[in-house]
Amino acid sequence: MRNAELARPFHGIRVAIGRLGSPIDAFAPRLRHNEWFSHESAARLWNVPLANWENPTDTVHVTIADPGAPSRAKGARGHRTAQVTTIVLRRGLRCSDAATTWLNLASILSLRDLVVACDHLVLDPEVLDPLDLRPYVTLEELRQRVQSYHGAGKARASRALALVRQGAESRPETLLRLLIRDARLPEPAVNPIIYDATGRRIGRADLVFSEFRVIVEYDGDQHRSDKRQYRKDVRRWQDFMREGWDVLRFHDDALSASPGATQLEIADALARAGCREAVSVAQKHLRAAI
Repeated sequence: MRNAELARPFHGIRVAIGRLGSPIDAFAPRLRHNEWFSHESAARLWNVPLANWENPTDTVHVTIADPGAPSRAKGARGHRTAQVTTIVLRRGLRCSDAATTWLNLASILSLRDLVVACDHLVLDPEVLDPLDLRPYVTLEELRQRVQSYHGAGKARASRALALVRQGAESRPETLLRLLIRDARLPEPAVNPIIYDATGRRIGRADLVFSEFRVIVEYDGDQHRSDKRQYRKDVRRWQDFMREGWDVLRFHDDALSASPGATQLEIADALARAGCREAVSVAQKHLRAAI
């Protein structure tokens, strides 16, 4: 047990260093029969794109039903609840159901991140994975749960539900949509299918102002990580432009380093397309802020 080739992620747990997985996997053998992964740990099991997704903390969140004692294990944060919770299996591990997980997050995430989490959980993707059925929860189910919920974060959850839209397929897409809303610009459609003049499908676009033929796309790391996908995206953008669409592409710095400039660029594109009355106030405000 003291072998140098064994890692000790938690008290009483030994794992071969070469097989050391996530903190959640390492803690799993310690789960008691009335205990389950919750909060941020459950969110990871539901693949929620949290802000620190690529650099997670090592803290594991577990909840136990009353009258059990919350975990006090080093590296874990124990919670206790008297509410009836539906427990499901994700990757073979016990965790709170999608709706409960989201309500737990309402007390610890910002409003923006809570909308990101909800967009992910309610997504009904165009291409379904038969081994991972979506959506994980419907908007109507969440509305009902929020109405009957009396825990911390209820008010934030209610505000977040009003901002959730079906169709967002990534964290940046949701953040870009919220950035557009913050600028008081018209609301775009999320991931609609776009056709050419003959009715042939060109493809889907992230955020679309159909009336003004403006498309806003988040350009991720495909050019670095997936050359084939990136070339496919470039052809799709070219097809959009040949059909008269103004395609605006933004990278991660558009969300963090220069959000005001991003809002202004979108506002200017809408103005060029004839939406001057709708964006004139936003343009004045944004130019004064930059």
